[in-house]
Amino acid sequence: MEKTSRAVADYKKLAEKALKDLHLNRETPKGLFEPIAYMLDGGGKRLRPVLLLAACEAVGGDAMDCLPQAAGIEMYHNFTLLHDDVMDRSPLRHGKPTVHNKWDVATAILSGDAMITKATQLITDGIHGAVAGEVLNVFNDTAMLVYKGQQLDMEFESRLDVTTEEYLEMIGMKTGALIAGACLIGTILGDSNKREVGMALYKYGMKLGIAFQIQDDILDTYGDEKVFGKPIGGDILNDKKTWLLVEALGGPSGAELKRIIKGNELQGDAKIAAVKKIYDRENLRERSEKMLELAVADAVASLDSVREDLEADSYDLLKDYVGNLSCRVK
Repeated sequence: MEKTSRAVADYKKLAEKALKDLHLNRETPKGLFEPIAYMLDGGGKRLRPVLLLAACEAVGGDAMDCLPQAAGIEMYHNFTLLHDDVMDRSPLRHGKPTVHNKWDVATAILSGDAMITKATQLITDGIHGAVAGEVLNVFNDTAMLVYKGQQLDMEFESRLDVTTEEYLEMIGMKTGALIAGACLIGTILGDSNKREVGMALYKYGMKLGIAFQIQDDILDTYGDEKVFGKPIGGDILNDKKTWLLVEALGGPSGAELKRIIKGNELQGDAKIAAVKKIYDRENLRERSEKMLELAVADAVASLDSVREDLEADSYDLLKDYVGNLSCRVK
């Protein structure tokens, strides 16, 4: 039988079905599982399960054989978002009340704990032996990188001397690692013997994650609110470390920017305008777009290094996926 060629939308549908088939709303006690179902119903790109499924088929596997793992990686991702919301005291996610706001903090913590356990169960569901052990090791190593990245992100909140190198290391762990881990797990499930291909796709996922975060940094300051889905300038108002802020703090206007942050005299739109003026003066939009393009180029280079070992349709899909990121900020 000829292999079916899938598009990103097809993989997303498979991921959505895998999550729906968990039937979390039927689980008891309701107080534990309803918040999990609510979190997973929040939508999103399903980037990580899509890439896991695509990586599996890129090396000749069948996406239908790793739907539990796709659900597991998305479950884990949403666990990190749930706990992030608690730590950040965020009131909304995707325009809906966060779990700790809709229920309470204790419920959010416990449901988050259940999500990580369920994710671990799903990540080895239906696989055995050496492959199961390898997949679980990748998953656990990935999770530890995510936690390290989150801790660094928290520590950076009180620092005005974060370097660009430190920032890139942090987003590599906090954002890139889970995307990279999804690609590697998919490759192992597709063909556990293709270790070189797996590492190339891991590097692809890491660079994709870094590009994805830099894209978000750009859009939060220069994006269209209707397209971005949340108010523009939120990172500036919260003094959140972004590529633009870190670069500006280390540049000629660093002292002026520190006075704005420390002084707390400017609020709301006035603060956004003052910081954007510094960014514009330092050409940070153009520089950040070039940084994004470099990350995209690195991701494509990782793909190209194993192009002969990948299914042609899968190569095109993965290349187009990362290439579309730089188009979105123009």
